[in-house]
Amino acid sequence: MFPHLIDRVRDYPRERRGTRPAGGAATRGIRALLALAAITVFPGCLVGPDFRAPGAHTPEGWLGTGDQGGQTSVMRPTPAQIAQWWRTFKDPKLDSLIDRAVESNLDLRVATSRVRQARAARGIEVAGLLPSVNVSGSYDRSRSRAGAGSDLYRAGFDAGWELDVFGGVRRSVEAAEAQIDVVVEDRRDVLVTLTSEVATNYAELRGTQARIEIAKQNLATQRRSLALTRRRLEGGFVTGLDVANAEAQVASTESTIPTFEASARQSIYAIAVLLGLEPGALVEELNVVSPVPVTPPEVPVGLPSDLLRRRPDIRRAEAEAHVATARIGVATADLFPRFSLSGAFSLSASQLSGLGNWANRSWSVGPTVTWPIFEGGRIRANIEIQNAAREQTLSAYAGTILRALQEVESALIVYAKEQQSRAATVRAAAANRRAVDLAERLYDQGKTDFLNVLNAQRSLFQSEDALVRSDVELARQLIATYKALGGGWEWEIPPSGATTRPTP
Repeated sequence: MFPHLIDRVRDYPRERRGTRPAGGAATRGIRALLALAAITVFPGCLVGPDFRAPGAHTPEGWLGTGDQGGQTSVMRPTPAQIAQWWRTFKDPKLDSLIDRAVESNLDLRVATSRVRQARAARGIEVAGLLPSVNVSGSYDRSRSRAGAGSDLYRAGFDAGWELDVFGGVRRSVEAAEAQIDVVVEDRRDVLVTLTSEVATNYAELRGTQARIEIAKQNLATQRRSLALTRRRLEGGFVTGLDVANAEAQVASTESTIPTFEASARQSIYAIAVLLGLEPGALVEELNVVSPVPVTPPEVPVGLPSDLLRRRPDIRRAEAEAHVATARIGVATADLFPRFSLSGAFSLSASQLSGLGNWANRSWSVGPTVTWPIFEGGRIRANIEIQNAAREQTLSAYAGTILRALQEVESALIVYAKEQQSRAATVRAAAANRRAVDLAERLYDQGKTDFLNVLNAQRSLFQSEDALVRSDVELARQLIATYKALGGGWEWEIPPSGATTRPTP
């Protein structure tokens, strides 16, 4: 079929020289146009490789969901429901902050506009498949040396259509469509990062507020001890050394509170910016103390193979490989001839009213073939460039999967070990509370020295502070796990550009 069509186009000039009945020039032109148009739909005329999603090997399960030092992990390899993972913390304030961040975050707005930009760019490529028509009009005034003048009015249109015989334009459209997938996944990646950053800053804020409360509680206990040592000094039961030690302990604990307060304020500022607000916009709202978000008793994390469908960066890497593959076809199409049809119609007259006279018309129509014979190796070099680019995207795809697996496994192991560490910290804090009570009673009775009281109070403060830090670390690692699993991107973008919420 295809060689016959080429021969048909090649023989077209001979037909115009008289091998067809006279008066059929327009008919012959139409037949040639149809022949060339038929070439564009010939199924074997799409050059370059077709894209196939690269294969990837993933382990059967997560190492972090197995036995952890004789303890059963809370991470379950059951299907993960992580579209809105932050709701597992059961914290309405966190839910509200993330909802508002998705509505107003500036980085997300930039990513959304890039999606619309990519969709518009695809429209430019699609336009290459369609004919172009231009309307023109002109007026010329001329005068000869003899003084005679003349006017010439012209009006008409011209049209051109480059037939995509070998699929170069179609490959460009394919690349543009894959590029839309790239920027859509970029936006989803921004969503994943945004939700995790809001949650992480929120957990750190609540943890810092808890550390401030613990410092104040320990400070109150230490001040009572200082008052006791001063009374005992006045009674001659102790020396000034006990008072000095008690004062140093109080001052040391006092010094931690301003640092914690500064850290809390920094977390508030960070959350506000993530919501697209001025840094101080949420100070009054978030200064109200609230507990650290509690991690759920069990966390379903799914299987490693789920990452290929969920992680935006993996999906983006696959889309980038698709773009690179399609561009090979665009470059390969330059090796082959280009077929186009052009036509023009115009009316010309010496007076403006003469443009309505059909006898003043003129027209032309015909096919054009161009074929690069010698380009100094430019075309084949470009094909090699695109092939190398495709190899790079495939390697990047494999690397992205490995990094994703690493991130999940790292978050799982830290979460599991932090659970064990927290359990020991809980026991230490309880023991230190008993030690403080006992040391204070014995000291009040004169049965022990003040150094034991100081050591017990210092240890209690450290263990209670460590317990809060462990709670924050558990929340942070759970958030990191959800981020590594690719949760939180299910806000889609309709063609209008508005953001739609997922169903909780």
